[in-house]
Order: sequence, then structure tokens, then C-alpha cells
Amino acid sequence: MLGAFARAFRTPDLRKKLLFTLGIIILFRAGSYLPAPGVSVETIHTCLATTKNNNAYSLINLFSGGALLQLSIFALGIMPYITSSIIIQLLVVVIPRLEELKKEGSAGEQRLTQITRYLTVALAVLQSTAIIALARSGNLFPSCPQGKEIIPDTSLFRLGTMVIAMTAGTAVIMWLAELITGRGVGNGMSLLIFTSIAAQLPSQGGSILAVAGGVIFALVCLLGLAIVIFVVFIEQAQRRIPVQYAKRMVGRRMYGGTSTYIPLKINQAGVIPVIFAASLLQIPQLMSQVWHNGTFNDFYTRYLSRGDHPLYLLVYFLLIMFFTYFYVSITFNPVEVADNMKKYGGFIPGIRPGRPTAEYLDFVLSRLTLPGSLFLGIIAVAPLVLLGLTKGIQFPFGGTAVLIMVGVGLETVKQIESQLMLRNYEGFLR
Repeated sequence: MLGAFARAFRTPDLRKKLLFTLGIIILFRAGSYLPAPGVSVETIHTCLATTKNNNAYSLINLFSGGALLQLSIFALGIMPYITSSIIIQLLVVVIPRLEELKKEGSAGEQRLTQITRYLTVALAVLQSTAIIALARSGNLFPSCPQGKEIIPDTSLFRLGTMVIAMTAGTAVIMWLAELITGRGVGNGMSLLIFTSIAAQLPSQGGSILAVAGGVIFALVCLLGLAIVIFVVFIEQAQRRIPVQYAKRMVGRRMYGGTSTYIPLKINQAGVIPVIFAASLLQIPQLMSQVWHNGTFNDFYTRYLSRGDHPLYLLVYFLLIMFFTYFYVSITFNPVEVADNMKKYGGFIPGIRPGRPTAEYLDFVLSRLTLPGSLFLGIIAVAPLVLLGLTKGIQFPFGGTAVLIMVGVGLETVKQIESQLMLRNYEGFLR
């Protein structure tokens, strides 16, 4: 991998793309520390020093690189875009018009991308309004004595300016991501998420070193390395289903007769089920702050407020398994794949085209989804079990963070190697 980066920097056009990508990432991180207008920076720093990790906002704070709890102009990070993308993917299955757009090729994809952008801006307005309301009421930092002084000026004009600034920050992040995708290396959105997560690792490691000591810090690093190796191994694992295309005559030319395969990954759903499950488990905490019911609040405080409670871990694990099966079922349609294969003269050796092929693909996919869901559940739950080892400090190699970082890292390296191969191909006779 390091050799690929070294060769890329020796190639002039690739070096320009890498430096351009690095510049955009630096600009993105700089915006994460630029406070929104009307925010008391001194109060924010005081509250950050006295407030422990809050599970209700940890996921958004993770994807914003810590910018959420600093109320910067990039406080929302890339989370509104992720949410809108997931919503559009789900609506494509439900709304026939969106399904038609998806089948129209590049023009339809551009239209879906435009709809995703509009939905992102709308969600950014809602989320920024909610976060500012929480900061204004003092619930963003519940244990901070100065929490209600974060926004000294609570006039309608000042609050509206903050909402516009945070929404514009989300739009700027989308623009920066598209610049990376078009003129840089890798997928822009994925790289910005990777940067946000990686930016928090040094501070979390330093906190563990200061609180738990050097021995625990070394043990956490070894566990993190083992988790990363395990994730890389599973992410690269796939079941290759062979596909043979029959020969056919078109005019005087012979077409077909080639062999290929359908790659079915063990982790076909990616990190989406973990995000779904984590978001769903944040609802009880948000309800406890709004709905002051003694029985519900007591149940939440006893069972769901602690990430290392057995009931919380069990519910989290089961939700991940459920969403894995759900997401795989809506993103991979065996009937559609079988029909496309039959249309172009393809078949799986030993399996009849059409319905038997769809049933065979569904059978294989259901068997692969089980170990994939167990893998996601273990990776997501294991860091929560280790909360006691790190003395309550968030484990820096959490399931969502590792899955995203490993996936983005592998994909970026593959893109760099493919571009190097195009520019400096070492053939068989060379």
C-alpha cells in the first residue's frame, strides 16, 4: 500500500490529484473548528471539559469529527447527506417513479442525486434547528453548569443566522465532496467521513492514556489492531457465483461465450445496519428529555442509558441482525438479476435460467447474510463491552468507525492502484 502511494506521488497528474484531495480535507477540518455566529466559544470549551460522552449525539458527533459539540459551521457534518441518501434508497423500492429514474441510466441517477441534495438541505434545516434548541435549553450538555449560556443572544434573528450558517455548512461539505470525486482521488463523501472519524482517534487515545494508564492503552491498541485485521479479512471475503454466457450469432459475428462471476460479499449491507440500529436506540434518550414520564424514565435509566448493560447490548445486536436482512433484501433483487442474466443469454452452470436462478441466488444470499449480520453485531457490540476496560471512555475502535475507515481505505487504495496500472502497465512481455 505504501509503495502504491509512493509511485502515485512520482506520477505528475496523480500527484496533483492527491495534493488537491489533501487540500480539500485540510479545508474541511479547518471549517470544523470555525464556530457558528452567536456561540460562546469559552462556554463551549468549559462544557466540553466537564461533560462525558453523550450517547444521544455520539453518532452525529462521530461523523462530524467532533464539530457537533463545538457548534461549528460544519456541526452537522455529512450526517444529513447520509440520512437523505438512505431515505432515497428506501423510497426507490416503494415509489414507482423513483424506481423508473433509477433504471434510466446516468440521466436518472443525476435526477436522484439532485433530489438527494434538496432533501439534504431540508434535513440540515431541521437538524440544525433541533441542535440549537437543545443548546439553548441546556440539554446539549446536561452536566455542564454553564450549559444555558452557550448562546447568550437568543433573539430570533441570531438563532435564524445560526440555522442558516449550519445549513450552508452542510451544503459546502457536499460541494467539497463533489470536488474530491470529480478532481481528486476516491469518493468525496467517503473520504470526508473517513477524515472526521480519524480526527477523533488521537484525542480518544490520549484520554485513555491519561485515565487508564499505559498498560491499558497498549492493550487497547493491540485490540484495535486485531479488530482492524478481522474487519479487513471479512470485508474482502466474497462468494463468487460463476456465470456463463452462451454464444450467439448477430449478423456474421459471434458474440458471447465468455465466463464471469457474480461477487456476493459476506458483508453485503456494509455499515448501514449499524447506523440504523444506533439511530433507533437514540430515540429513547431523546424521548426521556422531552416526555417526562416516571416509569419510562426509570426504565430508560436502568436498562438503556448504559451502553454496557446486557439488555442494551442484546437489543442492539438483534436490531443490527434485523436491519442487515432488511437492507440486503431491498438492495439486491435476485429476480431482477436472474431476468437480466436470461435477457443477455447468461446462466449459472447447473441451474436453469429464470425462476430457478432467482431461487438459487436467494438461497445463497440468505446463507451469506447470517454470518454477515453476526459479524456486524459482534464488531458493533464488542467496543461497548470494553467500556469497563477503558474506564467509561469511548473505545476509539468502535464498530461503525472501523467499518467505515477500513472500507474507505481499501476502496481508495484500489482506485490509486487502478490509475497507476493505466499509466504504467507492466505487461507479460515486460
